[in-house]
Amino acid sequence: MTTAPEAATTFRLIDGKKTAEDIKSEIAQEVEKLRAAGRKIPHLAAILVGHDGGSETYVRNKVLACQAVGFGSTLLRYEEDITEADLLAKVAELNQDPEIDGFIVQLPLPAHISSQKVIEAIRPEKDVDGFHPMNIGRMVAGLPSLLPATPSGIVELLRRYNLVTDGKHCVVIGRSNIVGTPVSILLAKNLEPGNCTVTLCHSRTQDLPSITRTADILVAALGRPGFVTADMVSPGAVVIDVGTTRVPDESKKAGWALRGDVNFDEVAPLCSYITPVPGGVGPMTIAMLLQNTLRAATGEVYPRK
Repeated sequence: MTTAPEAATTFRLIDGKKTAEDIKSEIAQEVEKLRAAGRKIPHLAAILVGHDGGSETYVRNKVLACQAVGFGSTLLRYEEDITEADLLAKVAELNQDPEIDGFIVQLPLPAHISSQKVIEAIRPEKDVDGFHPMNIGRMVAGLPSLLPATPSGIVELLRRYNLVTDGKHCVVIGRSNIVGTPVSILLAKNLEPGNCTVTLCHSRTQDLPSITRTADILVAALGRPGFVTADMVSPGAVVIDVGTTRVPDESKKAGWALRGDVNFDEVAPLCSYITPVPGGVGPMTIAMLLQNTLRAATGEVYPRK
């Protein structure tokens, strides 16, 4: 049995909530400049299908965030039995609406609807989630793009905390197209932050702890609460916990609590820096979604027609 390493120096929390508020304040200032110049105010739309609790909370927070920065916002709700054809028709309508600068279709979708088909139906210049193959391809090629919100939020946290990434070994657990794969690409790029040597681990990786213990930066993005334990982390590592799984908790009014992919109580004493759950990566996702919407509205990536 592998024993846990000795604790490092006192860890620092990476406060995603405060950082996200700073970013939203910066965006609000840019919106005021647009308003003062008589230019169009950014407008974000969201499509929500069904009544998944996590999706409901996330979309509500997006609407509130739009209000906080001065964006226009539209929420379109549909029942789970909406047909794929009807949903694609609504996507096509938003694609053509000049008032909507960017929009998202909240995932997951019901099983009878192809998420990939819906993602590909969104025009790349309005794809503020950054999931369209055009935006992913431009990201890989190093061209300006609307970046996936959660991965870019992770990179932004590293930037704003002045954490050195150049030459560091980053291990990412989880290869999803939404988080794991794009963050591995971004951190390997010749950018700042970036220039990491990246190892992307997944369900078929053998002897995972021996790999994660070599990480200077460990990103856990697999959706399994408490998966990363002390024996998987080297002293002094920077740990980024992307997990946000609802688990039963009778002590909470809602009857559940959010738990990350990292066993925080075990792992935190070993770290130099670590993100909490909640209050870490989650708020950054919404902040970067707003940033993408501003960039879409101003034509920073794709010139406005």
